[in-house]
Amino acid sequence: MRERFWERFPLEALTPGEWEAICDGCGQCCLVRLEDEENQEIVTLSVACRLFDTTACRCSDYEHRFAKVPDCLQLTPERARAFHWLPDTCGYRRLAQSKPLPEWHPLRSGDPAGARRAGVSMHGMAVSEATVPERDYEDYIIAVMPCQS
Repeated sequence: MRERFWERFPLEALTPGEWEAICDGCGQCCLVRLEDEENQEIVTLSVACRLFDTTACRCSDYEHRFAKVPDCLQLTPERARAFHWLPDTCGYRRLAQSKPLPEWHPLRSGDPAGARRAGVSMHGMAVSEATVPERDYEDYIIAVMPCQS
């Protein structure tokens, strides 16, 4: 990877390895989100994708995730700009908004557990969708984001 690439190049110019390194490992993008069709609110649950390893805060089958989870969305520079539900701490979102990575980010701190130490990780805070029936999703709501107009 190029030295301090995240400060020197736009998201579109990153190599695949650099792109992957922007992920801080918080796991927030792997949480189940539901959109209320009436008012376009986005409801976030403490329920994670069935492939999400809640201990490691990583996808358990990252290479095959799109085949195994058709709803899985590939993050792109365009989506990093458009997905207002990405947390403010997300490296992709911050760079898309021309903001610096937080000091705890693994690229800046050298600490792969930076997100966990900063308290933004889903480590131990999410449960797998494989263990929660959809009828109980209401019990797992952790945030409601109003429609972005």
